[in-house]
Amino acid sequence: MIRLPLVLVFSALLFSAGVYGVLARRNAVLVLMSIELMLNAVNVNLVGFSAALRSLTGQIFALFVIAVAAAEVGIGLAIVILLFRNRETINVDEVNLLKW
Repeated sequence: MIRLPLVLVFSALLFSAGVYGVLARRNAVLVLMSIELMLNAVNVNLVGFSAALRSLTGQIFALFVIAVAAAEVGIGLAIVILLFRNRETINVDEVNLLKW
């Protein structure tokens, strides 16, 4: 069995990589992938604590997070496709649709 501190360190590294991807990338698809990476880090934490506490609650919450992540990908990719059709770019810096 893998020990909990190792799982937590792995999850922290995964989450940190996701935060870096959200802050450093300009491509909207890569930003969405980085958000998915952060959600997967949360799932690793939930399953790790669930295994350490010998409870199924963390695994059930992980399934809910997976469902939310799937919905987020569907909506996010639809927005990216619409932005590309209207503005012909998917760079986050160049999209200013919400400005007055």
